[in-house]
Amino acid sequence: MSPVNDSALRRALARARDGKTLDVTEATVLLHARDEHLDALLEHASRVRDAGLESAGRPGVVTYSRKVFIPLTRLCRDRCGYCTFATAPHKLDSPFLSPDEVLEIARQGAAMGCKEALFTLGDRPEDRWRQAREWLDAHGYDDTLSYVRAMAIRVLEETGLLPHLNPGVMSWRDLQRLKPVAPSMGMMLETTSRRLFEEKGQPHFGSPDKDPAVRLRVLEDAGRSNVPFTTGILIGIGETVQDRAESIFAIRRVAREYGGVQEVIVQNFRAKPDTAMRGMPDADLQELAATIAVTRLVLGPKARVQAPPNLVDAEYALMLRAGIDDWGGVSPLTPDHVNPERPWPQIEELAARTAAAGFALRERLTIYPEYVLAGEPWLDPRLSAHVAALADPETGLAREDAVLEGRPWQEPDGGFVPAGRVDLHVEVDTEGRTHDRRDDFDHVYGDWEALKDRLGTATPTTPGDVRQALRRAAADPAGLTDDEAVALLGADGEALEELAAIADDLRRQAAGDDVTYVVNRNINFTNVCYTGCRFCAFAQRRTDADAYTLSLDQVADRAQEAWEAGATEVCMQGGIHPDLPGTAYFDIARAVKARTPDMHVHAFSPMEVINGASRTNLSVREWLEAAKEAGVDSLPGTAAEILDDDVRWVLTKGKLPASEWIDVITTAHKVGIPTTSTMMYGHVDNHLHWVRHIKLIRRLQEETGGFSEFVLLPFVHTSAPIYLAGIARPGPTARENRAVHALARILLHGAIGNIQCSWVKLQDDLCRQVLQGGVNDLGGTLMEETISRMAGSENGSYKTISELHAMVEVTGRPARQRTTEYGVPTAERLAASAASDGVCQSVRRVLPLA
Repeated sequence: MSPVNDSALRRALARARDGKTLDVTEATVLLHARDEHLDALLEHASRVRDAGLESAGRPGVVTYSRKVFIPLTRLCRDRCGYCTFATAPHKLDSPFLSPDEVLEIARQGAAMGCKEALFTLGDRPEDRWRQAREWLDAHGYDDTLSYVRAMAIRVLEETGLLPHLNPGVMSWRDLQRLKPVAPSMGMMLETTSRRLFEEKGQPHFGSPDKDPAVRLRVLEDAGRSNVPFTTGILIGIGETVQDRAESIFAIRRVAREYGGVQEVIVQNFRAKPDTAMRGMPDADLQELAATIAVTRLVLGPKARVQAPPNLVDAEYALMLRAGIDDWGGVSPLTPDHVNPERPWPQIEELAARTAAAGFALRERLTIYPEYVLAGEPWLDPRLSAHVAALADPETGLAREDAVLEGRPWQEPDGGFVPAGRVDLHVEVDTEGRTHDRRDDFDHVYGDWEALKDRLGTATPTTPGDVRQALRRAAADPAGLTDDEAVALLGADGEALEELAAIADDLRRQAAGDDVTYVVNRNINFTNVCYTGCRFCAFAQRRTDADAYTLSLDQVADRAQEAWEAGATEVCMQGGIHPDLPGTAYFDIARAVKARTPDMHVHAFSPMEVINGASRTNLSVREWLEAAKEAGVDSLPGTAAEILDDDVRWVLTKGKLPASEWIDVITTAHKVGIPTTSTMMYGHVDNHLHWVRHIKLIRRLQEETGGFSEFVLLPFVHTSAPIYLAGIARPGPTARENRAVHALARILLHGAIGNIQCSWVKLQDDLCRQVLQGGVNDLGGTLMEETISRMAGSENGSYKTISELHAMVEVTGRPARQRTTEYGVPTAERLAASAASDGVCQSVRRVLPLA
């Protein structure tokens, strides 16, 4: 560690003393503090920690978790230079602990008053070790994480201990699978140093799961998934002091943006025999104290900062002075399998050492008190009873009188009880929504200011020559470059009219002159959702005034009403309601098919597919095959928004990544389920995003052929949280709407023949304009459209057949009713829809919205 200028250190200490926000450079300087400078640094960090404990309602309380350590497997695909936990198959009796061995450890821990079962294991050992793959196959598990999930459920049901899962790198989908079985999870960031990962001879070289970018993505995905997550840094493994500071700031960014980092561990390297780094010196304890103090100052009073007590020798008081407020997990039964040479202190000794420094030691659960008290969305309802049995309802800490006993883990089965404002689909047009935003607006979507930092400054695009782009569009529509396509999106005046004419010529070639529509009904079976989409004004908490959930009978009743009104399709989507049973989507499809066997069920977005697959522990393919068997005929390609994660993670906190959307859609096509495709635009995106999105849709269509249409969905801003927070713009302009509809026709020519506009989101006159610029389809009569109306759309919740025909008449083109597959409805369906004018009586307007 190179010395720093004394005056620079004093300036940084003065800023810390005065509560100023530190930057990376100042944090790096402070990490050098020693002797009297270290004393001053610790004093400032202690003050911040004490303020946080006071604010949390537990002044002077330092916590710990009484746990057992379950080393499910010591095999790992990585090769870290300091690790003694990972080993080779020939050194083990079995690649994995058996279920009996897992439960025996857990039962012994429960008998000793432990409440946490810490599952620790190597990263995806089946990718490296044949023995691991063979063991999983022989025992009926697809992968290591499937075994982790199964064992977590067994521990919950048979012992009552709460699992904390440390399985290493997890994908977004893995987190969805595991969240229902564990109140908390974790993974050490360790360091953001790429040098330690990329250079031969460094500790992380050859270890794919130690890529700092991958590990940061896990932290972000955990936050997006509302998982209380433990992380931290490992010091003394060859990183520089600046690396250390940058790692702390990386954790701060994720913690601010998503609110899911429940604790940060600052752990010191200890050299171990029989490792590549056995000759490295241990991290100095004053160095550890300085790092803890800087972590506290950077992360602030609300952060929970931990130092493992078995790695600090006798310097308990020093670590408490540095600003920790937690000692981590301490086991009266099992050793620290990662640091086996360092036994845990006895809990009585830890309490005495803590008291000597002026603090009281209190037991917590594996999920921190703040998340226990917050409940949803941080705590899955399938775990609520398990946690409630062990938690003090006032403090969220562990109950001293808690009785450890197994409790059933099962899917909720009460989600189909009708509840809330079930007539919202009608009242949204007559009475409107109760409030313009949810009561938890300030925190449910993450930190708005941190989100602005993520958004950054848009990179300006330099569009090419519009005239040249128009010539290319006319001659070779699918051959447009990105720059040419962006240029066309900027077309105005005569150029815009020419663009529309080119698109309309292509429309005529692909789809003829008919303007089509389907007589259908939207059924949004619930709006209770905790995903945290920042553009969505539809989602509500279960306690909000506008929240509702329909029963299966109510869903079926609405489908029957639609059938009697001549509908050929129901389109069903809903919020990600935590109480719906795992079979909810299948149950809904079966209920509709039982009541209206010939109705086309167009249902469940890719986000709902992932939710259903996670809840039922099925693969996406298996889930889709089961949905098809239950009666699902096609999927809406919604939840696409913009298929660029840089945009998606601003638009939404917890929705599926672009890669997952693509996987669901392409898998649906492979199992014979057609889908639509969509793009929601005009919020925090730019024209290049639109172009790349449309081109991606074309590429997928060329691979699978499963898209029936492309639907353009302009952003409705009025009540959208991201607009109310001052981040999104107020939707696309009329000129942009015309240009992008035309461009979609051009870029998708020869791949997708049907381009649909949304009358819900566009005024009638603008619909007519895009119909003269490439569009051939108006969507449906809908009967009840609640999602856009809740966002502030003023175009109503349905359109009659007469209104659709009147809209089209001005264009001089014929309007024609179609089926979902763009076929011709039967004579009986046409007669029924004509009699009702395409809308059932129960949703007809009574009074206009004042």
